[in-house]
Amino acid sequence: MDLTKEYDLIVVGGGAAGMMAAIVAAREDKKVLLLEKLSQIGAKLKATGGGRCNLTNTLSNEEFMAKFGRNGRFMQDALKKFDHNDLMSFFKEIGVETHAPDGFKVFPTSHSSQTIINALLDEMHRIGVEIITSQKVQNILHTDNQVCGVKTTEKTFYAKNVVIATGGLGYPALGAEGDGHEMARELGHKVTELYPAMMPLFVKESWVANCRADTIAKVELRVAIKKHSKLKAHGDLIFTKSGIRGPVVLDAARELTPLLEKYGEVPILVNLTKGMNEEQILRHLKDEAAKDPNATMLELLTTLLPSSLSKELCILAGIDPILTHGKLTGAQRAKLVQLLAYTPLTVTGHDGFKMAMITSGGVDLKEIEPKTMQSRVIKGLYFCGEVMNLDGPCGGYNLQWSFAGGHLAGKLRS
Repeated sequence: MDLTKEYDLIVVGGGAAGMMAAIVAAREDKKVLLLEKLSQIGAKLKATGGGRCNLTNTLSNEEFMAKFGRNGRFMQDALKKFDHNDLMSFFKEIGVETHAPDGFKVFPTSHSSQTIINALLDEMHRIGVEIITSQKVQNILHTDNQVCGVKTTEKTFYAKNVVIATGGLGYPALGAEGDGHEMARELGHKVTELYPAMMPLFVKESWVANCRADTIAKVELRVAIKKHSKLKAHGDLIFTKSGIRGPVVLDAARELTPLLEKYGEVPILVNLTKGMNEEQILRHLKDEAAKDPNATMLELLTTLLPSSLSKELCILAGIDPILTHGKLTGAQRAKLVQLLAYTPLTVTGHDGFKMAMITSGGVDLKEIEPKTMQSRVIKGLYFCGEVMNLDGPCGGYNLQWSFAGGHLAGKLRS
């Protein structure tokens, strides 16, 4: 085999992490080839945040890492070199203005992911990154524990450094099929259990279908299994024909999918009243009833929740919605207040990776050097992005991690 080094670096995967790795390496005068199996790069990036592209957020590095759970500190070196301020500066440098309208989530001012993709493409062309699309990598080539190139369905390319930035299994329609995990396994890497994350969930309760019109803000969702009661998520919730979706559900899904596999179904409790406890809810209803003693329970509840949901909660509590507050028995009032503070639902399933925005699980972090993103198993092999066993909640976390990891991998430090 001819081991003539045609490239300094081959990047496998044209997503956020892969493009950043390619740019960083090419800026250091490396000869870089980026291979993407789809006909266009950045397909998943284009869909991010509903096409608005929530790039990062304004949390400190410590707070940011904490959101990723026990594996979060793996990102420490990557974030030191490329945090949210660095990312915003990088995009400004290549012509993309960003802002944080709510002081937290950072978007391009265009609120279009295409702006980001175009800027990254222009920068890669400017600094000489060679991009070949419709090239599916089949194998990473290596000799004597050293990477030496890649073999695609059509051709063999040579380099002593390869970055695997293929993403996970989420959204197979956008090219995800776990090929990076398979490449890692073939090279001796361990890949952890893989679960779909960030997706809608199905619930057993049929009443949710009657509440589809409204978004419920500032919901707290927690697992109602004693052993897992610390698992919580916060955010907006939307009821669907067969379940629940919205930011709070997307964040909770990454914790719930392994539990579903273990238990078959998972009971949860959702607080739909912006965090009000039973005492506060009871006081609120009494105060509203005092203003208008003839108000029905449905009318009183609509001071807290949409009408459709208020009606369903009355039915669940065994209360006629047209009764006034004064006509309720103590037991009825207690039951209703408890339901408002802790509405029970039973999660029964999901659509799998088809609807999952990200993958939970991936290449074992113990086998990757956090200061460089290089493999501890084989020289010249680097990882970045979702292919690794590190995923965070909604809110720019996963994209920031992809860009930071790609930035570090592209340095090609041993």
